[in-house]
Amino acid sequence: MSAHSPAAAHALPQLPKAPTGIEGLDEITEGGLPLGRPTLICGSAGCGKTLMGIEFLVRGALEFNEPGVLMAFEETAPELAANVTSLGFDLTDLQERKLLRLDHVHVDRSEIEETGEYDLEGLFIRLGYAIDSIGAKRVVLDTIEALFAGFPNQAVLRSEIRRLFHWLKEKGVTAIITAERGDGSLTRQGLEEYVSDCVILLDNRVIDQITTRRLRVVKYRGSTHGTNEYPYLITANGISVLPVTSLRLDHAVSSRVVSTGIPALDDMFGLRGYYEGSSVLVTGTAGTAKTTLAASFADQICRDGGRCIFFAFEESPAQLLRNMASVSINLQAHLDAGRLLIEAARPTLNGLEQHLVTLHRLVKEFRPTAVVIDPITNLITVGNLNEVRSMLTRLIDFLKVNGITALFTALVSGRGLQQEMTDEGVSSLVDTWISVRDLEGVGERNRGLSILKSRGMAHSNQVREFLVTSHGIELLDVVLGPTGIVTGASRLAQQLQERAETLAVQQEAERRDREVERRRRVLEANIANLRTEFESVEEELRQISANEQSRRQALLSGQQRIAAANPPAPGAPTAESGQ
Repeated sequence: MSAHSPAAAHALPQLPKAPTGIEGLDEITEGGLPLGRPTLICGSAGCGKTLMGIEFLVRGALEFNEPGVLMAFEETAPELAANVTSLGFDLTDLQERKLLRLDHVHVDRSEIEETGEYDLEGLFIRLGYAIDSIGAKRVVLDTIEALFAGFPNQAVLRSEIRRLFHWLKEKGVTAIITAERGDGSLTRQGLEEYVSDCVILLDNRVIDQITTRRLRVVKYRGSTHGTNEYPYLITANGISVLPVTSLRLDHAVSSRVVSTGIPALDDMFGLRGYYEGSSVLVTGTAGTAKTTLAASFADQICRDGGRCIFFAFEESPAQLLRNMASVSINLQAHLDAGRLLIEAARPTLNGLEQHLVTLHRLVKEFRPTAVVIDPITNLITVGNLNEVRSMLTRLIDFLKVNGITALFTALVSGRGLQQEMTDEGVSSLVDTWISVRDLEGVGERNRGLSILKSRGMAHSNQVREFLVTSHGIELLDVVLGPTGIVTGASRLAQQLQERAETLAVQQEAERRDREVERRRRVLEANIANLRTEFESVEEELRQISANEQSRRQALLSGQQRIAAANPPAPGAPTAESGQ
C-alpha cells in the first residue's frame, strides 16, 4: 500500500495536546494546547490574559491531575489569589495540596546594570526548582514584558527570548506566556509570536457602545484549528469561549413527538406535535398571541413530566404568570413544583454573548427538556443582525446537540412576503415554522395560524382562525365562503346563512313529509270508502244469490209436492220412459 494512501495518513501519530479545561477553547483548538510546548497569549490590557493562564493551571490541577507553576512578574501571590477568588478559584488550597506553586519575581530595572551579558540563568534556576518541587506539568509566565522591558539591546533580548522558549521545551512542560500587544505587531518585542508553537490573540473592542471580547488562534504548529474570531466571556465561573463554526451537524435525532399544548394544533401535524429535540419558530405581528402559544407549549411540557426554561425578554415573571392565568395556563404550579424556571431580563442588561453564556449555564444546572425564548427579536437591540444570527445559530446548535426542544417567538412586520421573513433570518435554521397573523375583515381584525414548514412531518396547509379564550387558545373550524376562507363577522354571517339555509331545507323536507302524510291519509280514506262500497255490493250480490237459491229451493219443493199429489196410472208412460 502506498505511504500516501488515506489509511496510511490516518495511521500517522497526531500532535499530543494538553486540554485546557476552558469551555469552548478545547473545541476550537481541537483538543487543547500543544503538549510540552510554549503557547503565547497576547492582547491589550483588560482582555483576560492572566485569568486565562490561571484557569489553565487550575483546570489542569483539578480536572487532569497536572500540577502547575505560576510565575508572576507584576502581581504578588496574595494579590493573584485574591483576584480570582470571585471566580471560585482557591489558589491557596491548591498550593497547600501541592497542586500549584505561585512565585512572584520582582524585576527592578533601576537595579540592573546592562553589561551586555544579561541572561536568564537565575530565572531558569528558580523556575526549574519550582517545577521540580511539585512535579509541575504546566507553567504560566505572566507577563513577559515585565521581564524584558527597559533593555535597549534588542539582540540580547531576542537571544534570551529564544533561550527561554527552548528551555521550556526541553523541560517538557506545557507553558503559557502572556504578552502585551504591540503597535503593528502581536507583541511588544515582535519576536515571541515567531518562536511560539501556538499563538492566541485576545481582543477587547467596543462597537456601538457595546463591549465584546474576541479570541483568535493566530497559529498552531502541527495542528488544524478554528480560524475565526470567537467571542469569549469572563463569567463567575471563569472564561467561556463560544465557538461559531466548530459545531458539526452530526448530533443524534429523536423520533419521539411532544405535544404543542393545543390539541387542535396537534391535529394539524401529521404526527400530532413537534419532534423532540427540534427547533420551533413562531412568528407574527404584535398581538397575535405568540407568547400564549409559547406558554401553552411550556405548560404541556411540564404537565407531561418534563422541565422547561422560559426566557422572557418583555415581561416580568409576575406579569407573565398573571397574564397566562387569565387564559387558564397555570404556570405558577409548575414553578412551585420545580419543573419550570422563568428567566426574565431586558436584552440590554447584557450583551449577546452573556445571554448565550447564561443560557448555557442554566441548561447545565436545570437540565431542561425544553427551552422557550420570547422573543428573539429584542436581541437586535444589543447587536447587529449578523451578530444576532451568529448567536442564534450557536444557540440552536447547542440545544440540538443536547436533545432539547426549543421554541422561539419572533416579531415580524409588513405584509405578504415581508410578513413571512424574520429580521434575524433564522427561519431557515429551524425545523418547524408557525406563522400567526392578523386576518382583517370588514371593520375587524382576527387571528389566523398556519404552518409554513415542518421538516420530516406532514402538516396541514390551511390557515386556521383561532380565538384566545378564558380556556386557552381555541382553533376554529375552517368556513369557506364564495371568495375563500371567511373569518370573524363574515364567519358568523356565513354560519347564520348556512343555518338559515339548513333550516329552510329542513322546513321544506318537513312540508313534503306532511304533504305525503296528507295524501296517504286521503288515499287510505278513499281505499276505505271503496272497501265499504265493495262490501255493500258484495253483500247485495250475496243477498241476491241467497234469494235466488231460496227461490230455486222453493220451486223444487213445489214440484216435488205436486208430483207426490198426482201419482201416474199404472202402465202409463212417464216422461222419462217415453223418452
